[in-house]
Amino acid sequence: MAGWVAYELERREHTRELRSQTDRLDEFASMVSHDLRNPLSVASGYLELAREDGDPEQFDRIETALDRMDRIVGDLLYLARENEQIREPEPVDLDEAVRRAWETVDGADREATLVVEGDLGAVTADPNRLAQLLENVFRNSLEHAGAGVRIRVAPTDDGFAIEDDGPGIPPERREEVFEQGFTTRREGTGFGLAIVRQIADGHGWTVSVTDGEAGGARFEMSGVR
Repeated sequence: MAGWVAYELERREHTRELRSQTDRLDEFASMVSHDLRNPLSVASGYLELAREDGDPEQFDRIETALDRMDRIVGDLLYLARENEQIREPEPVDLDEAVRRAWETVDGADREATLVVEGDLGAVTADPNRLAQLLENVFRNSLEHAGAGVRIRVAPTDDGFAIEDDGPGIPPERREEVFEQGFTTRREGTGFGLAIVRQIADGHGWTVSVTDGEAGGARFEMSGVR
C-alpha cells in the first residue's frame, strides 16, 4: 500500500511538471511569435526602402531592429533556463563587476556617465549571473533615460543600489516593470528586468524600485551577503 501511494504521488508530481513545461512552451511560442515578428517586419520594411534609395539611415534602422531581435532571443533563452540553479556562489569584487558590466553595455558613442560611490566591497554571488543582472539594469537606464544619463552605484546597509537621473518609474508601475514582456519602448524586449528579479531571487536577494536622489529610478538589491 505504501509503495502504491508513493508511486501515485510521484506520478502526479511528474504530470504536474509536464503540464508546467507544456504551459511554458506555449508561453514562449507566443512570446517569440509576438515579440520577434514586429522587429522582423521593421527590418524587412527598411531593407526594401534601402534597396530603393540606398539611404544609410535605413541600414541603421535595420541594424537596430536586428539588434533588438538578438537581445530578445538571448533573453528568451535565459528565461527558458530559469529553473537552472545558481552556480556555487563565490566572493566577487563588486566594484570590478560593475565596471566590467558597464564596459559591456556602454557604447563608445554614448555620453552616459557611471559613478561608483564608496567601497562596494565583495558580494557572494554567481559571477556570470551577477554580471547579467548589472548589465540589464544599466541597459534599462540607457534605454529609458537617454544617452546622457548619469548612473550611480552605491553600497547600502544590506546590499547595493543602482540609480539614474532619468524620468524615473511611477509608483503604480514599479511592480509591472518586473513582469515578463512589459516594456514602454518599441526597442525594448520586455524581459530585461524580469531576468533581474529572477537572478536576485536565485541568490536569495530582494530587488525593489524607488526614487533616486536625482528623481530617476533606483534599483535596490537587499539581503546581499
